[in-house]
Amino acid sequence: MKATEQTVQQIERAIRKTAEKFPADNETSAITDIHVRVSPDSGELVTFDDDDQEITRCVVEQWIECTDADFFAHVTTLLTNILKKMSDTVDAMGIMKPFSFVLEDEELNTIADLYMADDDTVIIGNDLMTGLDEDLDSFFDKLMKED
Repeated sequence: MKATEQTVQQIERAIRKTAEKFPADNETSAITDIHVRVSPDSGELVTFDDDDQEITRCVVEQWIECTDADFFAHVTTLLTNILKKMSDTVDAMGIMKPFSFVLEDEELNTIADLYMADDDTVIIGNDLMTGLDEDLDSFFDKLMKED
């Protein structure tokens, strides 16, 4: 499923509307996650705060009644790429860091961590722990050889 230009514009608009709810010049919000819920039936993309309060909603027409078996994989890639492209907007949100954008299905199950921002670190996609075991093993081996 290749996203149309209209789909990309609709998602970008929803992210901008979400960011506008947390302007940087106001008091920093203590929210830790922005929950993004998508529906392959209705085509809805809805963002929520930690208290399950709706922030914004839009209907992505391309997603209405989507029966693609890889729907969530495609949506994850698309949202990750758009959040990466809009990182200046996302990073400027008046939310206490660290915070993240989390993709969920309609049953509130986490599908993917899309974007995580800390003061000095931004992690885009699910790469937070990739290679951690190998890095720790290498570090331990190096320490043991220094004796």
